Amino acid sequence: MLVGLGRGGQQRCTADVCIGLVFDVGGLGDKSFNDAAHRGLLRAKEELGIGFRYVEPGDGSDRESALRQLALEGNQLVIGVGFIFSDDIRNLAEEFPDTKFACIDYSATPGAEVPSNLSGLRFREHEGSFLVGALAALKSESKSVGFVGGMDIPLIHKFEAGYEAGVKHVCPECEVLSTYAGTKPEAFSDPIAGKELSLAQYNRGADVIFHAAGKTGTGVFNAAKSKGKWAIGVDSDQFDDMPCCILTSMVKKVDIAVFETVRDLVQGTFEGGVREFGLAEQGVDYVFDDNNRDRIPSEIRARVEAIRQGVIDGTIKVPSK
Repeated sequence: MLVGLGRGGQQRCTADVCIGLVFDVGGLGDKSFNDAAHRGLLRAKEELGIGFRYVEPGDGSDRESALRQLALEGNQLVIGVGFIFSDDIRNLAEEFPDTKFACIDYSATPGAEVPSNLSGLRFREHEGSFLVGALAALKSESKSVGFVGGMDIPLIHKFEAGYEAGVKHVCPECEVLSTYAGTKPEAFSDPIAGKELSLAQYNRGADVIFHAAGKTGTGVFNAAKSKGKWAIGVDSDQFDDMPCCILTSMVKKVDIAVFETVRDLVQGTFEGGVREFGLAEQGVDYVFDDNNRDRIPSEIRARVEAIRQGVIDGTIKVPSK
């Protein structure tokens, strides 16, 4: 496993408040999910004065030992980035009752009680995906759009369900092509598969593809460039990955969730249990800024914003599966 140093080049954090974090598959530099968590730590360091360390499990099999290592070192808060950590982190929270834990995309065994020292951070990904689905359909000229998922699991099904519902909300006759890169965690770090799957969809007529696939999404962007089509990023603003071809990104504000959890720890208001972030909590969104303003016509922007408000006030119901 690879260990990152959060402050002062030291192996162990020496700040008054120390945070430990274990990345998911893809690690730091994925320009997506893991990088968003890292941004949250950097902000907490800047604004709250905390110190931190991170660990990158080599092949993902040593997650539990990485979490345990950080707890044994005395970090006041240990964070696992990804649903795969859920059961391990719940067990460790019971084993280390004086340490606080947090898990991004927490999804433990059904019926399992959440320990009081564990914060399960979840997102209503389907809501943000609904918006980019509507945008994709409104932008599409072929009335065919695509979705490429990473690992074929319920969490990524939420992205797919929201996206397809958003497409159908504005264009009932539109076709949604959908494929997954695999059934193991490595499906989130396979750009070659991402490109092959995307090329197949573009060749079938799709002119916009949304991915929820981590590093595999790099292949989606490469396919978009080679075909002169549009792609939609995920988790972070991915415009810089392929400026020619990124229509927008569905941002999942993992950085906000990490920062707010650290802030609660520092302020003494940390609470265990499950906490959700959706459109109303500004936990998910889509990117609209100077980089893509010319790609999203004002009438499409207005339509998507009206849909956003409908989701927030409850007049539009978004399915999660």
